[in-house]
Amino acid sequence: MTPVRVLAVASEVYPIVKTGGLADVAGALPIALKAHGVEMRTLMPGYPDVMRLVSGAAELRTWPDYFGGPGRLLAGSHEGLDLFVLDVPHLYARPGNPYVTSEGVDWPDNGVRFAALSRVAADIGHGLVPTFVPDVVHAHDWQAGLAPAYLHYDNRPRPATVMTIHNMAYQGKFAPELIGAIGLPWGAFNVNELEYFGGISFLKAGLQFADRITTVSPTYAREIQSDEGGMGFGGLLRARASVLSGILNGIDISVWNPQDDPHIAYRYGAEDLTFRAANKAVLQQQFNLDSSDEAPLLGVISRLSWQKGLDLLLEAIPTILREGMQLALLGSGDRDLQDRYQAAARANPGRIGVVIGYDEILAHLLQAGSDALIVPSRFEPCGLTQLCALRYGAVPIVSRVGGLEDTIVDVGEADASGRDATGFKFAPVTAEALAGSLRKANTAFHDKPTWRRLQRNGLATDVSWRGRAGEYAALYRDLMTSRA
Repeated sequence: MTPVRVLAVASEVYPIVKTGGLADVAGALPIALKAHGVEMRTLMPGYPDVMRLVSGAAELRTWPDYFGGPGRLLAGSHEGLDLFVLDVPHLYARPGNPYVTSEGVDWPDNGVRFAALSRVAADIGHGLVPTFVPDVVHAHDWQAGLAPAYLHYDNRPRPATVMTIHNMAYQGKFAPELIGAIGLPWGAFNVNELEYFGGISFLKAGLQFADRITTVSPTYAREIQSDEGGMGFGGLLRARASVLSGILNGIDISVWNPQDDPHIAYRYGAEDLTFRAANKAVLQQQFNLDSSDEAPLLGVISRLSWQKGLDLLLEAIPTILREGMQLALLGSGDRDLQDRYQAAARANPGRIGVVIGYDEILAHLLQAGSDALIVPSRFEPCGLTQLCALRYGAVPIVSRVGGLEDTIVDVGEADASGRDATGFKFAPVTAEALAGSLRKANTAFHDKPTWRRLQRNGLATDVSWRGRAGEYAALYRDLMTSRA
């Protein structure tokens, strides 16, 4: 097996910094790739949390002026991850969320902050670190989108490049004047290169210049080639369809494992689901819900947004109440949705419980104690919560889009597909269709053998990175062969 060196470039990496699924992938994939002969090192910004965790890192390079202030490139490791850290305090030494201020608005210099990350990625690609010269530079989302562009415009021998889209909705759009400030040629400001509706887009740069484009599920790879799903990039992606593919995400099954999960009240395995009931009782207590074995408990762990379809779930609350079900929701996001969910909880004590925010421990307990987990997204590149749900025996109820379509087998299609049913899918993505799936799930819940079978099928599903990492390794090797 030919060894491969890959530089991954990501703006967040679990367990160091996380705002969403990108961090989970960036944290789990490098470790999974080791079994496939791939040495991956991950370049990330030196946020305060990062600097605390790699305090003993080796200094590889210093700059007196890196994009407006002094900077350093460090090498370190954390929990099995080999890291390069770009320590540029005037760009990254800021508290809280990596992308937005405490008022919830984007940092005004985000264009410069993430151009700096991509520039050093390109330089590492060119041999800045002699002990690690990558065969492939793998950029994740718009924050790393300029890495393939810098390598292209440098116009010298370079490594192969891969661009992975985790969510088309985030496009890294900035004013055209930024081009000169970040060291790109003014000639790049045209529709066939960086120009995007009068400005520039870092995501477009990656899509335009990467040798291969991946996204996080096969269905999403097809959806984004449409005008609607492509969100302005459908034509570009149709033109580059020959280098576009979808590889499903996995989850870290050592972190998400009900047999030894330290965050749940009672541990259990596929052979004995008895203790799920005990976790449900603790979950009901945590969310101030009525104690009941017979009321199906629906869990939600989500950003509260239009994309995630959480407004549709609000419309379905009358169905939840009529069917005798309970709802436990953990999430934050749109202020209006937060207010409406909190109002629904106040109006229906014991039936609806809401916790605004994100709590990793509570997220694990929700997976272990919910009877079903709802993911009603309008679009969903892959989705990770439904994979965790399968792993914990919470039956997914999901919309028929993106990775939700690819990872859940509906009770109505199991025989035709030859695969075992693992949950419920609904289409179109409307409140009415969601309500219909909730009614079907309620009926199945009260048929104990059927429900237990769905749970066991989910628990038997491979949601790990094992096979998915192999697809990335094959992609890297194919790229190296085609460029040889």
